[in-house]
Amino acid sequence: MRTPFQLGKFLSTNLALFGAALAMAAAAAPAMADNALQAIKDRGTLRVGIMVDWPPYATSNARNEPAGYDADVAQLLADHLGTKLEYVVMTGPNRIPFLLTDKADVLIASLAITPERQKQVDFSNPYSAASMVLLGPEKNTIESPQDFLKYNIGVPRASTTDLGVTKVAPEGTRLRRFDDDASALQAMLVGQVDVAGTSSVIAADTQKRFPGKYKVQYIINEQAMGITIQKDRPELLAELNEFIATNVANGKLNEIFEKRVGMSLPPSVTNPQK
Repeated sequence: MRTPFQLGKFLSTNLALFGAALAMAAAAAPAMADNALQAIKDRGTLRVGIMVDWPPYATSNARNEPAGYDADVAQLLADHLGTKLEYVVMTGPNRIPFLLTDKADVLIASLAITPERQKQVDFSNPYSAASMVLLGPEKNTIESPQDFLKYNIGVPRASTTDLGVTKVAPEGTRLRRFDDDASALQAMLVGQVDVAGTSSVIAADTQKRFPGKYKVQYIINEQAMGITIQKDRPELLAELNEFIATNVANGKLNEIFEKRVGMSLPPSVTNPQK
């Protein structure tokens, strides 16, 4: 049995050790964040958050595997890092929550770079871009946001289309929010809404499938998209920017974009500083 003196010495020693352990853990947290890139390489697998409901950027193939531009970029990035590739399929609204809870290392999920999102996550330089538009039947006419009041407008919830429309929509605009682009577009096709917010690429594909029936009613904006990571990952961010710069310069990103999207990479990707 310890004397009071021995007990005090025992407690003092162990409290000091406990305090040192806490200090080491606190110091290790930033180090772990800084070494996210090395952690991926050590694991040997890159976990990429991706969608499958935003063709041609994000879709699935006959084997129900992710396909499209984002999937091709994910494979190119894994090859660049020398790792295997693991897809983590997600929807538009849960992209950032999945990233912040470590379900994925990066998002290559058509996530537009916005000031609001930059408060939560970090973006690479743009690897992709798309114009956001309102698509509707030929008979509709939208010349300004004031004309929004004439129609029921469907948008994908929490998307840049949703944010863009909401920002300029006059009070009284009838907005219906859906889980994703496909749902908003389908609602327009079956008449649940009059107009659907989507990308210019998806709009063009819809117009090809239904010639003479639909037209772009209004251009909301063009959004550059970045590979997305948690904040305070400087080494990983630098590597992603190097990856993009290399594959813009050697033409591989443009080759993939032309193959999947049917057009050349926009200037916001090829020359983002201008």
